[in-house]
Amino acid sequence: MAVQNWNDILKSSKKTALVHDGKRKIHYLFSNGKEMAEEYDLKTDELIVRKWRHKSALGAVGQWQVEVGEPLSGPVSSLGTEVIKENCSNPVFMRKDTKTSFQWRVRNLPYPKDVFTVSVEPSERCIVIKTSNKKYYKKFSVPDLDRSQLPLDDSALSFTHANNTLIVSYKKPKDILTLEQELLKELKKLKEATEGDIDCKTQ
Repeated sequence: MAVQNWNDILKSSKKTALVHDGKRKIHYLFSNGKEMAEEYDLKTDELIVRKWRHKSALGAVGQWQVEVGEPLSGPVSSLGTEVIKENCSNPVFMRKDTKTSFQWRVRNLPYPKDVFTVSVEPSERCIVIKTSNKKYYKKFSVPDLDRSQLPLDDSALSFTHANNTLIVSYKKPKDILTLEQELLKELKKLKEATEGDIDCKTQ
């Protein structure tokens, strides 16, 4: 089963744990050279950040790509990319999950809720946001479902709009919830380094 395959890949990866600033930070190194970094809130166990880094064909280490959390925050962005900043009134798309849902937020969309249409495109394995006034269009995938090869279900999708922000939610399938609970149990067993403890051991 694909969900189990992804679970096995996670379990077999080399993991380093660090507790810092109220967060549990986990670094994963996979056998194919890819890296994943996650940050969890220590009190709620909610995922705050997930980012990926790949090596190029020549072995050069690439930039971190944010999957969950604020885009271009902290060490994700280099000094060079911060020099040119986007217009602060442009729509800002980011993912911020809850315990039971994948969730995406698009800030700076000052339109009424009835302008928006949010739907699943099963053939393309993606979610699409459209506006009837043609002011905003976004197509995006759900990497968690892709990794576990689970189908997208239109009935799991919902959205709301408040304070110029569109919030799109996708209810996590039972397989994903089980996987996340199992992973969290394993992460809590890792030997954790604390702030200032540089030599974190990998498992």
